Amino acid sequence: MQFQTQIRQGIPSQLPPKKERSAGISHAPKRKDLLSADEKKLALRNALRYFPKEWHATLAPEFWEELQNYGRIYMYRFMPDYALKARPLTEYPAQCAQAAAIQLMLQNNLDPAVAQHPEELITYGGNGAVFQNWAQYLLTMRYLSEMTEEQTLHLYSGHPMGLFPSSKDAPRVVVTNGMMIPNYSKPEDWERFNALGVTQYGQMTAGSFMYIGPQGIVHGTTITVMNAFRKKWGQGSPKGKLFLTAGLGGMSGAQPKAGNIAGCVTLCAEINPAAAHKRHQQGWVDELIDDLDLLVARVKKAKADLEVVSIAYLGNVVDLWERLDQEEILVELGSDQTSLHNPWAGGYYPVGLSFEESNRLMVEDPQAFKEKVQESLRRQAASINNHTARGTYFFDYGNAFLLEASRSGAAVVGEQGNEFRYPSYVQDILGPMCFDYGFGPFRWVCTSGNPEDLRKTDQLAAEVLKSLLANAPASIAQQLQDNLTWIKEAEKNKLVVGSQARILYADAEGRAKIALAFNEAIASGQLSAPVVLGRDHHDVSGTDSPYRETSNIYDGSRFTADMAIHNVIGDSFRGATWVSIHNGGGVGWGEVINGGFGLVLDGSEAASRKVQSMLFFDVNNGIARRAWARNSGSIEAIQREMDRSPQLQVTIPQLVEDQLIENLIQ
Repeated sequence: MQFQTQIRQGIPSQLPPKKERSAGISHAPKRKDLLSADEKKLALRNALRYFPKEWHATLAPEFWEELQNYGRIYMYRFMPDYALKARPLTEYPAQCAQAAAIQLMLQNNLDPAVAQHPEELITYGGNGAVFQNWAQYLLTMRYLSEMTEEQTLHLYSGHPMGLFPSSKDAPRVVVTNGMMIPNYSKPEDWERFNALGVTQYGQMTAGSFMYIGPQGIVHGTTITVMNAFRKKWGQGSPKGKLFLTAGLGGMSGAQPKAGNIAGCVTLCAEINPAAAHKRHQQGWVDELIDDLDLLVARVKKAKADLEVVSIAYLGNVVDLWERLDQEEILVELGSDQTSLHNPWAGGYYPVGLSFEESNRLMVEDPQAFKEKVQESLRRQAASINNHTARGTYFFDYGNAFLLEASRSGAAVVGEQGNEFRYPSYVQDILGPMCFDYGFGPFRWVCTSGNPEDLRKTDQLAAEVLKSLLANAPASIAQQLQDNLTWIKEAEKNKLVVGSQARILYADAEGRAKIALAFNEAIASGQLSAPVVLGRDHHDVSGTDSPYRETSNIYDGSRFTADMAIHNVIGDSFRGATWVSIHNGGGVGWGEVINGGFGLVLDGSEAASRKVQSMLFFDVNNGIARRAWARNSGSIEAIQREMDRSPQLQVTIPQLVEDQLIENLIQ
């Protein structure tokens, strides 16, 4: 059956033959068995309601088997026969270009070259899902093939509730993931309700179809590492300096590539051999070593020879921290990028257990596994503390390392008892240097699938950044220069995995000017097809996360979520093609509210109007909130924007003399 015909049919008219999980690809670990007998019956009823009654007798025992074997009902039988990948826009069956673009983005998120566990519909982070099951995928693609410019598809945690009448100016898709009642938003609640098939963890960009493979996190990590070296070690070259981290699987394996671009020695531990070998084969890491003695010798040589090289250690990161401590090897920069937002189900593997032993224990004895993880975190933190006493600059990468370490009783809490001993990378680096000034991860996808179109967009973006740099104030000149360098070298660094996509950090003015340049190029034929705009939700405005995106908010409001909610509502009526809001993302379920958007540029005047309205609000909403929190960079940035845009009026805080308060309250 032809690709377009399969898309249009949705749930097939004839029951397809049973399919088994594919061998040789990464699969999600078995989830905990925590449903009661009645809840398991409910999970089956929930799954079967997608299918005709005459199929139930066949599907019920099959779905029951999946629930027993994997802890979830994925509906493997209904996996499509065609390859899942980002095709050129014209290959999708659709009534409007916007719907076809969303189909492209959705399939890219499930591409085996992009997705962490593609057959379980998980893109990254161990549990960041596009859909809960394959029936939801099939129905969604069918709805998108039928959608007109006066309809909107509403997705409830992967479930397509249906197409509803709307208007041309309304979003084509509205996505929510995991929007739980607050008292039912703990990690264990996610396990239960996800097993029931009624909610999912969309991560940040997985459940809203905006993931572009590892490139996004490579750029963010590169910017972070460059600025971390500057902050701690000045403007000199990072050659020969060591960046030690962990995690090559769940969060894309970006650190080695980023370290190479930044120009240092990168050492990254990974316990899963398949993940490490995958990144090595993809060219994201230069060398693999599984022997600690050999590794120590190699690290000493790399530092002595001022090499720029990335090395993966096939083993546990705790062993690595402890051994380098014993050898008194200076680790200039340290972090951790394991998926600790998901600590009990494969996001972190404890020292002293093999990969296989851990996978078995987390299912057979979850409590014992939890104790092993917490013991491991205490050991890891103790070793990190030894290193920092010797001069290491350690920062939390926003993956919940410090949060889970503190919950494990590790010595990571500061002397005051209310803050962590080490800063979040946002708190110390990206927040004050980038987010406060409006700089964040602006990304785009060329829907033609043609590398020539991507090359042209790189050129257009570089021209915009160069023009902005010529008149930039000193506070943002470095960020503009870093991103100008990045975009000029992007093609050489071979960052594309999946769709023809790119990312850079830009502020509101930069994003709008780049987008308008793209739209004009589409209109003039310089670009052969529409371009999808978006961003990582890890940005200035889209996410309220007290331990990451909003960790440098000090007015007490970092535990509120008004900004993310206003962002997604404000984007929706200002022209976004689709909008999304998630519980969870990056630091875990219940720990963050996280919003995003997609915008299709088609060369029209309407697209230009949406760019200027929506991108303007999308960034400045966050700058205004950060300014109200008294962040000096944001006060400067929003004042500059008000001078540039007379219609913008933002409430600016009156600053209070500290001594006045101190004298009053002793």
